[in-house]
Amino acid sequence: MVQERAFWLAWSQIAGIGPVLLSRLQQHFGTLAEAWLAHPSALGEVEGFGAQTIKVVTAERSRLNPAQLLTQHQQENSNFWTPADADYPRLLLETPSPPPVLYYRGEVQLQENLGLRSLVGIVGTRDPSEYGKRWTRKISTALAENGFTVVSGMAEGIDTEAHRGCLEAGGRTLAILGTGVDIVYPPRNRELYNQILNQGLVLSEYPAKTPPDRAHPRRNRIIAGLSRAVLVMEAPAKSGALITARFANDFCRDVYVMPGRLDDDKSQGCLRLLSQGAQQIVREVDELLKMLGAIPQLDVVKTRSSELNLPNLEPELKQVLEVIALESMPFDLIVQQTGYSTGSVSSALLQLELMGLVSQLPGMRYQRI
Repeated sequence: MVQERAFWLAWSQIAGIGPVLLSRLQQHFGTLAEAWLAHPSALGEVEGFGAQTIKVVTAERSRLNPAQLLTQHQQENSNFWTPADADYPRLLLETPSPPPVLYYRGEVQLQENLGLRSLVGIVGTRDPSEYGKRWTRKISTALAENGFTVVSGMAEGIDTEAHRGCLEAGGRTLAILGTGVDIVYPPRNRELYNQILNQGLVLSEYPAKTPPDRAHPRRNRIIAGLSRAVLVMEAPAKSGALITARFANDFCRDVYVMPGRLDDDKSQGCLRLLSQGAQQIVREVDELLKMLGAIPQLDVVKTRSSELNLPNLEPELKQVLEVIALESMPFDLIVQQTGYSTGSVSSALLQLELMGLVSQLPGMRYQRI
């Protein structure tokens, strides 16, 4: 039997079929294996599949063999996850457009993938001021010392400072690349790249040997999707960091912003985010840690929520409980993940609270007990 991951890989090779369409296919057919065998008229029932797209899909399916493709692909890309894999990062899987193939290199920690360890994204300008560098180092160091994993993009500037501050504190960090995981860019970060491999992971949605290219989709959505919260340290009016913040908002993640001077060009993006209602202002480290709810690194690898021993619950209550992570989760995301109405989810959460299985936190967030 051909593995489902082979079909995620095969579909991802078809031009015009991106993460959003793949998610729709999976939801419509149940599996991508079923979608692969579907008649063109059945594909037309999926939103976004017009006549031209169906024509391309029909032609590509006839020349691709998913099983052979998987075998060939693994020869050059030994380490990758698809949404069909049990250890695909859970928080990223909850987003509307998870990468169909996520390549990695380094040291995997199952706690991170299952959402049992907090990941915090740090983003900002490639040309930071000394103020931006200093505070990025200070905050990434504090996050590492308090058990958080720091996520950034290994670009010059704020990204580099975030990774270095975390590593120097003995912490763990993830670098999301816009190249293959075997390509170091910028080249001057070679030493940093090697350190990350020893104390964390590099990840990318691009296969091995993929060079940097401005035409590549930005990796901002992956940083936001992996992270429980995103910190924008210093960003001008036009900055990729603002795109990451927008994705974080879309994914119901918390966004924290470090304020800057009104007449500083490097801070105009941060000031704009604050004027648009970013959740929190970064004023000082202890306050930030309190807002994030600092937790120590877990020593015991726990299983997915679906594998945990649950009490004998009604199906609706069980579904809501399985969706809720051990860390706090916003109400809107619980509704989105269960597919139930807001009234049904609200009622289920109340019952679970009364049973001592769930606790409500400030800001309409819920946490499994």
